Amino acid sequence: MSDGFFCSYHLCWSRPDAESLLGDLEAAGVRADHPVTRRISLLGPGAEPAGAQSFVTREQLVLLAGLQRLDQVDFLLWLPCGGEVRARVGRGADGAVELRFGLGLLDRADQERAVRAIREAIGRASLLCVGFVLDREGASGATDWPGFIVKGSVYFDCWPDTLAVLPEVAAAQPQLSGVNSFEQSPWVVYGSDVPNR
Repeated sequence: MSDGFFCSYHLCWSRPDAESLLGDLEAAGVRADHPVTRRISLLGPGAEPAGAQSFVTREQLVLLAGLQRLDQVDFLLWLPCGGEVRARVGRGADGAVELRFGLGLLDRADQERAVRAIREAIGRASLLCVGFVLDREGASGATDWPGFIVKGSVYFDCWPDTLAVLPEVAAAQPQLSGVNSFEQSPWVVYGSDVPNR
């Protein structure tokens, strides 16, 4: 997942959150089951991009993505056209949960469809989500985004397309001072999604 990505960060995460996320994504047309085979694929540890695949039921995916038994699970999501989105739900050392969606395997139109669906799903979970980052090209992939968004304690070298943080993080970060933004409760949003005024 070194190309384009959408990552969100959550301070609380459980099985119902995973169920809600998958349901919201499905309602927006991004599904866990393959559009032809209807199989749900987990990705095991291994070299990117392949990794070992295993097939699970939706209920098993919800259990695993709820991080009840594991600290990280990787799986595939699918657009109706067959476009593949690599997804990861993982708990960091500080307890915050990162949802990471790889956009590198999609063409531009499918990227935008996926981003809209993901952003809507994340927006519905906004009480749990402390911020997100969208980088369509992956130029900021080496940045410690959890350190920036969750802790507000690091800096970044390369601006992503869109960055959303809580107001207290925005106020404490000198890199965000004087930069155009808008409020989308509960976040302050920076970047290409900022409307022209």
